[in-house]
Amino acid sequence: MYQKILEEISAFGGLVFLVIDPPNQEPKTAGEIAKIAQKVGVSAICVGGSVGAQGAILDQAISEIKANCSIPVILFPGNIASLSKHADALYFMSMLNSTDPYYITGAQIASAATVKHLGIEVIPTSYIVIEPGRAVGWVGRAQLIPRNLPYLAAITALAGQFLGSKMVILESGGGAESPVPPELVAATKKMVDVPLVVAGGVRDEKFAYETIRAGADIVHVGTAAEETNSDPSLVEKTLSRIVDSVKKAGKEKLQSQK
Repeated sequence: MYQKILEEISAFGGLVFLVIDPPNQEPKTAGEIAKIAQKVGVSAICVGGSVGAQGAILDQAISEIKANCSIPVILFPGNIASLSKHADALYFMSMLNSTDPYYITGAQIASAATVKHLGIEVIPTSYIVIEPGRAVGWVGRAQLIPRNLPYLAAITALAGQFLGSKMVILESGGGAESPVPPELVAATKKMVDVPLVVAGGVRDEKFAYETIRAGADIVHVGTAAEETNSDPSLVEKTLSRIVDSVKKAGKEKLQSQK
């Protein structure tokens, strides 16, 4: 899965991952949205959330997604219970700017044997929470990185890479009014050599385009789809616009690097 992500970033310059939070969508609805996501060009489905994405509802959601599309499913865990054998891969995350050791190494130690037993691919990931943080910042007791201090995000991401992370997620929190600023994205991307994901606040095609052009490799899109009330035509319209803008930004970014 990780190798596939690297290959697609190299080929397209920018990717869209759809985030599905099972408590917010019934499993059947999750499957229907996933089918639309594949149709419009979403590269992966990330399943999870800050609270509640666990147990039977998590398994059922992933099963429905798998039944309706062939794109990969990555677990985006909020805690040690957000694990499922039905997924293809797992963001094995450490919240580097948490003030609680549990979210830095404790949850990882507690879940490691279970993850090994499940046999799913592990993607070591640095998870960095940026203002406003919202629910994930509160739950994870994050010392939020100020939006106007890009250097702090960049050196935190670099520390994560040096510790062995293969991906970095800059998270503003689900439902944030906007994603992390382009300046912060650019500063972080200049500092690290691993894929950079921007999550939280990527509400429309404008934000998606700006984020990829600033240097992000992947954008997570969740709330934008949720706010359609699962209306299939609105989901398709919203995701299609975002995917098209990311493709455009990715192509421009690749051209500028030549």
